[in-house]
Amino acid sequence: MSLPEELQRGVAQLGITLNPVAQSKLLDYLALLHKWNKVYNLTAIREPQQMVSNHLLDSLAVVTHLSAGRWLDVGCGAGLPGMVLAVAQPDWQFNLLDSNSKKTSFVQQAIIELDLHNVSVHCARIEEWQPAEQFDGIISRAYSELGEFLRSTRHLLTPQGRWVAMKGVPEQELAGIPEGCLVERVIPLQVPGLRAARSLVIASCKRNGEI
Repeated sequence: MSLPEELQRGVAQLGITLNPVAQSKLLDYLALLHKWNKVYNLTAIREPQQMVSNHLLDSLAVVTHLSAGRWLDVGCGAGLPGMVLAVAQPDWQFNLLDSNSKKTSFVQQAIIELDLHNVSVHCARIEEWQPAEQFDGIISRAYSELGEFLRSTRHLLTPQGRWVAMKGVPEQELAGIPEGCLVERVIPLQVPGLRAARSLVIASCKRNGEI
């Protein structure tokens, strides 16, 4: 099966709508990732066929559980999931953050080559980064343990905002939630072509009266 066919089939199985232009951009992003990976070691996955399920479809699987707004992808690495989400949701705004300059250089080049206008990338440590505005949503994929993710980014989330952590099996991490934070849902995900367990942890700051 060709890469376009595999992506199209996976998108259909996820039950999301992605027009042909967006699908083409995702495949262009994958080609860039494969090319740069030979020099910069951006991902341990080397084969484009495997990248479709492990990177593109894995990132797209969370789309239906997110809401519109300003998003921050912490520890974005080579741009996952932020770049994929930015292509899938062109009306939303995405900021991608990573302290690895090689990875953010790749993301910046990908933004230019894909002609994306709703995404920007920043090379900085989360503790030192001071954006002008807080975010409606903060997402991470393999960034850190759940409690550390919430603690390190709490100052960047709006009072009504949501954290979204992409995890495998997160149960052991749930006990480490910081005081004042609330896990709202743990959503099992089925990613086409991926046999590993995947789930989504959605958390927020506690409001007055919540236990």
